Amino acid sequence: MVEDINFKRYVLELAKKGMRADGRKFTDFREPITIEYDISKNAEGSARVTIGKTLVVCGVKMAIGEPYPDQPDKGSLIVSAEFAPISSPDFEPGAPGEESIELARIVDRGIRESGAIDLKRLCIKEGEKMWMAMIDIYIQNHDGNLIDAAALAAIAALLKAKFPKYNAEKECADYSEHTNEKVPMLHKPIAISFSKVGEYTFVDSTDEEEKVEDAKITIITDEEGNINGIQKSGYGGMSEEEINNCVEIALHKAAELRKHLK
Repeated sequence: MVEDINFKRYVLELAKKGMRADGRKFTDFREPITIEYDISKNAEGSARVTIGKTLVVCGVKMAIGEPYPDQPDKGSLIVSAEFAPISSPDFEPGAPGEESIELARIVDRGIRESGAIDLKRLCIKEGEKMWMAMIDIYIQNHDGNLIDAAALAAIAALLKAKFPKYNAEKECADYSEHTNEKVPMLHKPIAISFSKVGEYTFVDSTDEEEKVEDAKITIITDEEGNINGIQKSGYGGMSEEEINNCVEIALHKAAELRKHLK
């Protein structure tokens, strides 16, 4: 679109001066960054995250299931994402699209690869019963950087999630009563996404910036500095030096975002 081409030129002209369209530096997140907890009475854990004007809600439900044959002593994790049409004119009703599937997979990968949840403690009876942590992400307002907001919301919701009472006689969950036992969390992986426009790279891109990006890379790290996942998209390339620079920035910015968790 002509508007996108013109905005890209504008972004590049500003970038030459070390500026962005909204006045931020290349590595600045938007404000405010907020996390609200326990926003749903029907979820075992829930959180609402805002980054600037981007708003994401996440809920965690714990369900009973049978362990996988190759992991008889572990629980499981399921992540889904819904892009509500009311959150952006770019989203349409219907089956999950490519963007929502990609977002869910990135959030899932960060939690899974970091070992954020102690899945062995989700086992109720080896080979027979286990807890499934079902993480549902809902985009309520899209103004860019959905991945980082969604990943942060998922960890926030998990940190507050408590098990419903387990009815051993009926071998089912009693959702009318919750225990004081929290979902066992071992790590807090944080996703930091970068948009590359021309030769410049920005964190926490707005929707307008994302529409003119040549490439995107998301780097997920835990509090110990381990890289838990990297996702690259877009047709543009990134050099090894650029990726290494993104990793260094991601570690620093992840530590900043992690301070908002409690």
